[in-house]
Amino acid sequence: MEDLANQILVVADWLTLHVTVWLLVGTGLFLTITSRAVQLRHFPSMIRAVTGSRQGAKGGISSFQAFTISLAARVGVGNVFGVAAALLMGGPGAIFWMWIVALVGMATAFFEATLAQIFKVRAADGSFRGGPAYYISLGMKNKALATVFAIITVVTCAFVITSVQSNAIAGTVLSALGDAGDDPALWGLSQAQLIIAALLFVFSAMVIFGGIRTVARVTEWMAPIMATIYVIMVAIIVVMNIDQFGTVLAQIIRGAAAPAPIVGGLGGGIFAALINGTKRGLFSNEAGQGTAPNAAATATVSHPVTQGLIQSLGVFIDTIVVCTATAFVILIAGPEVWGAQGANPANLTSLAVAHELGAWTIMPMAILIFVLAYSSIIAAYVYSETNMTFVSNTKWAVWSVRVVSVFSVVLGALASLDLVWNTVDIAMAVMTVTNLVALLSLSKWGRGALRDYERQRREKVAEPVFSGVDNPLLPTDVPTDSWRG
Repeated sequence: MEDLANQILVVADWLTLHVTVWLLVGTGLFLTITSRAVQLRHFPSMIRAVTGSRQGAKGGISSFQAFTISLAARVGVGNVFGVAAALLMGGPGAIFWMWIVALVGMATAFFEATLAQIFKVRAADGSFRGGPAYYISLGMKNKALATVFAIITVVTCAFVITSVQSNAIAGTVLSALGDAGDDPALWGLSQAQLIIAALLFVFSAMVIFGGIRTVARVTEWMAPIMATIYVIMVAIIVVMNIDQFGTVLAQIIRGAAAPAPIVGGLGGGIFAALINGTKRGLFSNEAGQGTAPNAAATATVSHPVTQGLIQSLGVFIDTIVVCTATAFVILIAGPEVWGAQGANPANLTSLAVAHELGAWTIMPMAILIFVLAYSSIIAAYVYSETNMTFVSNTKWAVWSVRVVSVFSVVLGALASLDLVWNTVDIAMAVMTVTNLVALLSLSKWGRGALRDYERQRREKVAEPVFSGVDNPLLPTDVPTDSWRG
């Protein structure tokens, strides 16, 4: 099994270096240029859109709730474990490439969320559904490719991502418990493992079996609060060591192009930094991957661009703010932490925080990571159900996704998942390539919607309203009734 996991890792690295990285950055640059840097020009508009996004849902899912669903998926173990893994294997320079992926990815996130809104459809319960499968089918008129994407997403989100997140929870809590978590109980599993699995089963089932609306209500308060607590904690450490800010920044910039590792105890070299920064950046902020648009489409808004701006801001918060703060904490801690025996992606961030603030933070960090990963689990369920309803909208199909999601959560807490951790990179690469091809093909729709939004703002319209029929700025009429007044 270990040999298979290593072979899959080789394939994943090859895909990242030779395919994913070029498509991600290339597509992001193309969309940045053709939109005249929408992520920079409209950054103030993003802030205004988020602050006013809790109203206007009209009984559906609000723009803010849709934003927090995607934020819950983004701000999870990718920000804690992903950054630690990128540093251990790619060195400080990996963070630079995470920044690049995020900055151009903000444009990508804007377009994929805007397209998800344009081509969304109304579900039987009155809420909206949408995402890459829908805009590939309705926009590109390629039902076969859309179905392939939907199936891959269902499997990846309902099984792989949920397993990875719960595996991260179990690893963190067991590490925090130390020897207390090693007491044997059943089937070679410790009592702590069984208790963690049972708790995850109960918490996940309570929300997932309630459906997407329940997830929206939970993530609306959980995701922002947990992300804020984590950012405050690491910000305190950065402020305490502000004199090292310039040194750490220099390590990151030099490491991005260094031919060999420049910091002892960490990985590095330009290729290692590029591969790991790109992979972990994508896993963290999801820009271009095609998952977040599934959440963006559920929002009830007056104009698709409004949600596009909000989702673009999510990438900034995830990578430029949260991931960078994590990286600074780890690098400030120094080689006595990240070079210590036993340091690994599962515990490195917690060890760095404890080094700076004291051992008392180990358990609070474990609880925080538990909640961050749990919020990602229920967000991944939303993505999987949205794509399952595209493939089959029957009641048994929807409930099968819910059952598999909960089962995967329990499995991840009990099993060693090196194979799954490596497989997730390949699954995400396939999803990303398919989604990026769709974004390039349909970019004219996103640009048309953006011009329509900007025209109304120039005319001093307080809340632009989108029309999908007889709109001269669109290639043709929107092929759904979601924007027909």
